[in-house]
Amino acid sequence: MTTSATTPVQGDDLVPGHGDLSYGVSHYDLDLTYRQVGNHLSGTATLDVVVHAPTRVLTLDLYALRVSEVRLNGARSSRWQHRRGRLSVRLNEVLPVGHALRLVVRYAGTPRMVPGPDGEVGWEELTDGVLVAAQPYGAPSWFPCNDRPSDKATYRICVRTSSAYVVIANGRLTSRTSRASTTSWVYELSRPMASYLATVQIGRYVTTPVPGLHADAVPVAIVHPPARRAGVAVAFTRQAEMLEAFVSLFGPYPFDGYTVVVTDDPLEIPIEAQTLSTFGSNYLRADWSAERLIAHELAHQWFGNSVTASRWRDIWLHEGFACYAEWLWSEWRWQHGSGGSPAATHAAAHWGRLRRLPQDLVLADPTARTMFDDRVYKRGALFLHAIRSTAGDVPFFAMLRAWATDHADGSVTTEEFVDFAAERLGPRLRPLADAWLYERGLPDLPVS
Repeated sequence: MTTSATTPVQGDDLVPGHGDLSYGVSHYDLDLTYRQVGNHLSGTATLDVVVHAPTRVLTLDLYALRVSEVRLNGARSSRWQHRRGRLSVRLNEVLPVGHALRLVVRYAGTPRMVPGPDGEVGWEELTDGVLVAAQPYGAPSWFPCNDRPSDKATYRICVRTSSAYVVIANGRLTSRTSRASTTSWVYELSRPMASYLATVQIGRYVTTPVPGLHADAVPVAIVHPPARRAGVAVAFTRQAEMLEAFVSLFGPYPFDGYTVVVTDDPLEIPIEAQTLSTFGSNYLRADWSAERLIAHELAHQWFGNSVTASRWRDIWLHEGFACYAEWLWSEWRWQHGSGGSPAATHAAAHWGRLRRLPQDLVLADPTARTMFDDRVYKRGALFLHAIRSTAGDVPFFAMLRAWATDHADGSVTTEEFVDFAAERLGPRLRPLADAWLYERGLPDLPVS
């Protein structure tokens, strides 16, 4: 990699103006105070930074909020500029590869969602509370970050707000301290996470444990408004069995726990973050259209959160895998005599639907406007089913578990997946991958 020592290296071509490849962040410490009335957020972000390419400028992403102070290694800096969602901090000298430093940013204001090709995302006010759904470029709506999917860090998130509200964030709750009318909630995440997966959820919530979990299972909880308890019981009755199914198919659950947040507001779509997922009250149903999304978001803990695409153009490595997990859950239910149908049935139905749609999308090379197109989800899932049909169940699931385990906490590309799968399943995988990943026309679906 070559670069000017004073120019940030573009983070991702599908999300221009976000991220800087010249450095990485190993840890974020976010100390935040939120006032519900007026939607006011103030914070101090401490970033442990490591230089990846010689640079004299660190460029961070921070949208709409106002910066009041920047410190480098404890010393106050006056050589920074914040405009158009980018905070540029000029260093005293060109720093070499491997140099480590600590950057502190103090900021405040009214957080707003970040606009982009896929709409507005990020910090969002609810009728009574807040959620953060940042995929793919909404993280700068609430903290300064190196906003690219390949830069994964550990986190400590402290949020102070009115004691009338519950705060949920990524990782494990390590402390909760109340003083007068304010409560401070501290969450710590020891496993690395991409910035777009960082989240805060604030609401008047109660917690319902998930029934049916084994004593040694990963702890799972559902957080929701008190009035939604009956709906939660209906919609998430199979959550424990779903976790059991995915552990058997994908390998050990990659984190310390899993939380589902249900908002009182309806939401257009559910969204996953690392260690948790968020659903609107409109998904509290027992039908397949809601159940498949519960499976989809849970599967993202393996594929998307633990194993994360290095580039947004490889988003099928998240969405294709999670979509196929929906079909695998249906197949699990079918195998256990509780409804559902084989994955092959879903594959055939969706292949037929895709066949009738425009053939103008390349799965491994979408545009900024098509990276979340439903064809990416379904064609990615169909590619995985094509691999399974070609290789056979035993080799395919062994490969899938190895992929999730060997790349846990890592960042990956499409090329790495193809190499990984071909090494385990043989050279016949490569022409199959070329057809599904790099050609526009929809290939025929192999018959197992």
